Amino acid sequence: MTHSVGVDVGGTFTDFVAIDEMGRVSIFKNLTTPSDPSVGVLEGLARFATQSGIELADIARIIHGTTLVANSLIERRGARAGLITTTGFRDVLEIGREARYDLYDLDLERPEPLIPRPLRMEVGERILADGSVLEPLQEEEARIVARRLEGLGVESVAVCLLHAYANPAHERRLAEIIAEEAPGIDVTLSSDVAPEWREFERTSTAAANAYVRPLVRKYLAHLEQGFRELGAGDRLYVMMSQGGVTSSGLAAELAVQLVESGPAGGATAAGFFGNRLRLEDLISFDMGGTTAKVSLIEHGVPLQVPELEVARVARFKRGSGLPLKLPTIEMIEIGTGGGSIGHRDSLGLLKVGPLSAGADPGPACYGRGADATVTDADLHLGLLNPDYFLGGSMQLFPDRATAALGRLGRQLQLDADQCARGMFDIVNRQMALAVRTSVVERGHDPRDFTLVAFGGAGPVHAYEIARHLGIRCVVCPPAAGVASALGFLVSPFSIDLSRTYLGRLGEFDWAHVVQQFDQLESQALQMLQRSGADLAEVEILRRVDMRYTGQGYEVPIPLPAGALGRHTEPELRRAFDNLYRARFGTHLESAGLECVHWRMTARVRRAPSSLSFPGQLGGEAEKGHRRAFFPEVAGYVNCAVLDRYRLGPGSSGRGPALIEERESTIVVGPSATWEMDELGNTLIRFY
Repeated sequence: MTHSVGVDVGGTFTDFVAIDEMGRVSIFKNLTTPSDPSVGVLEGLARFATQSGIELADIARIIHGTTLVANSLIERRGARAGLITTTGFRDVLEIGREARYDLYDLDLERPEPLIPRPLRMEVGERILADGSVLEPLQEEEARIVARRLEGLGVESVAVCLLHAYANPAHERRLAEIIAEEAPGIDVTLSSDVAPEWREFERTSTAAANAYVRPLVRKYLAHLEQGFRELGAGDRLYVMMSQGGVTSSGLAAELAVQLVESGPAGGATAAGFFGNRLRLEDLISFDMGGTTAKVSLIEHGVPLQVPELEVARVARFKRGSGLPLKLPTIEMIEIGTGGGSIGHRDSLGLLKVGPLSAGADPGPACYGRGADATVTDADLHLGLLNPDYFLGGSMQLFPDRATAALGRLGRQLQLDADQCARGMFDIVNRQMALAVRTSVVERGHDPRDFTLVAFGGAGPVHAYEIARHLGIRCVVCPPAAGVASALGFLVSPFSIDLSRTYLGRLGEFDWAHVVQQFDQLESQALQMLQRSGADLAEVEILRRVDMRYTGQGYEVPIPLPAGALGRHTEPELRRAFDNLYRARFGTHLESAGLECVHWRMTARVRRAPSSLSFPGQLGGEAEKGHRRAFFPEVAGYVNCAVLDRYRLGPGSSGRGPALIEERESTIVVGPSATWEMDELGNTLIRFY
């Protein structure tokens, strides 16, 4: 078995990347099939294998990233799920944080709970915050509840009992009772998927897992069956939201952890290329057909957060969605992609997004859609080659793009060219603002970072975004249009686990902390072994979430390697003060500190030592010239059009230039130079 294959299902295209034992990379794109993404995956893999000369029997592993969970939560296409909770806590999903995400919206809409009230049941029991039992589980009552849920047609149930993060005994016993009374019901325990405090977030996470797990199990089982029929069975692995890879079986158990499965691969790929270039502080910019996602990479590692929000009612307003307490690479989503539709708003102004034409019908220039999109604007402005889209395998229709832009322009009293210029400027400024906000909120200056641009539309818009932000260097990795799928193949096997144990620095029991980490490590190693990882190569990383005494939220602090104990506390204090000062501009030397959540990551690195991308070095790289629009000169400029596959290491030039590859086009403006490095990256530097 000589090949590893990454498969990323996006809103418009399903991307395939294969790496053989020599590090040689093969690439393929297939249109996504929105009604059933697995169809596009299976058909695409068969076509990819035929085109690339890969024997399906030679595939060692297929690593898959999917939007299935995110789409299921957004579109409410999950299982009929129930909830069992402690008496008195039935309505926690609706009570939430008792906060309004928009104080001045009198018609504010809150997200509907995934589990309706008639399917939420209570049982008598009570565990205290220290894990002690105040009231035993009422087992007969639990049996009645289990039978009632079965009678209501529930196929999956979330169990979330008060303070189960401190003592899961009652949840585990309740799972046994459900298995006895209603064996057909799938059971999710909050102590398994979110063993941390904050009742609403923990309940929401358990409910989401119960809601999507039956769907994920069926989907992954269908894929595995399809791969077996193709001759590549039992080799499916899945990308998780925290940037690690796991087995399909474990992914099905922790289904909600796939919610950011695809985008996580892009951030991992950006970190991989940054490490090869010895660049530590990066902004990962992934612009595809539907959205753009931004991640911050510090010291070579994508930032990870312990909580995210999905399925927002008001898409870009924090607090309007469902909170999920799970480790994930932090990503800022911008409702702008190649398929984002331009429209006239209520004030008569030109707006772009967040609605997208997606894969079906797609942008007008694809030949099926009628709405003007960002891709139509890019094509009209000369930034894209209609005869070399996807390497020439997909023809674009410039006249249809111009017609769609003209129809939109007439609503705004603009011609097609003015409309295209306006859309291009709006999306670039929208994305630059989102990037700046994300970086500044972390206490950084975007000018100190390098922008890594990928996705089909990322390299097209990266120059303008960097220009707006004052960023001096842009990296466009090879095969930028399929970077997320490539990221799957360079991601580690990884498990993230945590425990809540609240204590004030200087007062809590370090022996208990060491015992908890020993248990977490043992659990993680078992899970990695189930995933097929080599345990001899496991790396263990530990950290603790800390805060000033009395604060409501925490910041993560790495724990030193080696033995933990009272001697560790001065180092933790210094690390906390330094991070707090860097992020918030000040710190309180005399304030007490609390440790809240103790976290552990066990990972096994698998990145190949070298990669070689498809190319055909030799011959004339210049394909001709094309006029393209650049806002900085407020007009069209004659640009050299270059074939990326004929540009060897050390090749360089000045902008303006359009460097074409099969999956994307790298736009270099008049104020920059470009250079190809030894690793296959295109480096754009402003002067």
